[in-house]
Amino acid sequence: MKVSFDATGEVVVITGGAHGIGAALASAVAGCGGTAVVFDLTRGLGLAGVEYVEVDVSDREAVLEAVSGVVERHGRIDGLVAGAAVQPRAAVLDTDPEQWTQTLKVNLDGVVWVCQAVVPHMVERRTGSVIVFTSGMAATGFPGAAAYASSKAALGAFARTLAAEVAEYRVRVNVIAPGVVDTEQFRSANIGADLEHWRDTTGIGDPEDVVGPLLFLLSDAAAMTGSQLTRERVFARLDTFKES
Repeated sequence: MKVSFDATGEVVVITGGAHGIGAALASAVAGCGGTAVVFDLTRGLGLAGVEYVEVDVSDREAVLEAVSGVVERHGRIDGLVAGAAVQPRAAVLDTDPEQWTQTLKVNLDGVVWVCQAVVPHMVERRTGSVIVFTSGMAATGFPGAAAYASSKAALGAFARTLAAEVAEYRVRVNVIAPGVVDTEQFRSANIGADLEHWRDTTGIGDPEDVVGPLLFLLSDAAAMTGSQLTRERVFARLDTFKES
């Protein structure tokens, strides 16, 4: 069965979309006829058909200004994918206070600020889909990732609460935990790790592997809210299917 998504005329804001999963999604949205607006600190890959806005998501005023610009230019925002995050590594007992605070400002506050800016427009139009990225580390923990895991755990509670608050306006809020994905951030956070061992045991996906679930959650086909899609070992040997 072949599944296709039509995003013609729709506008999707993607935070942290200059690289990795966000960049793959931005390209897919543009390919489906939609307008992808990437909020990031850099232009990243400079994908065709993708609009880039340089903004620090931890800066609430900057986020409000950026979202206002999107609405002014396009007149609507149909989807929000909050993926901007940092992933420092430090043992709990060695974590620097500034690093801890900055991680929460980007990973947690950044999502809150962009939701506060975007969701009112969705509420007014009585339609919209919000996707918040969390992580398997939020449930299991991971050595050296206390700040990251803590921020992602908090996002799960935040997203479910927001979903309950805006459900009556037909705005959907869901969470995705994409598992281990081979991105620049993943590699920089795990320098020296045996990636081949990870591939054989846990499985490492590609950014494109997450695009399908994201497009589903953005679409009207996902008549769900307050839910979480979690990638455990589903793509552990996806390369086998790609070769067949």
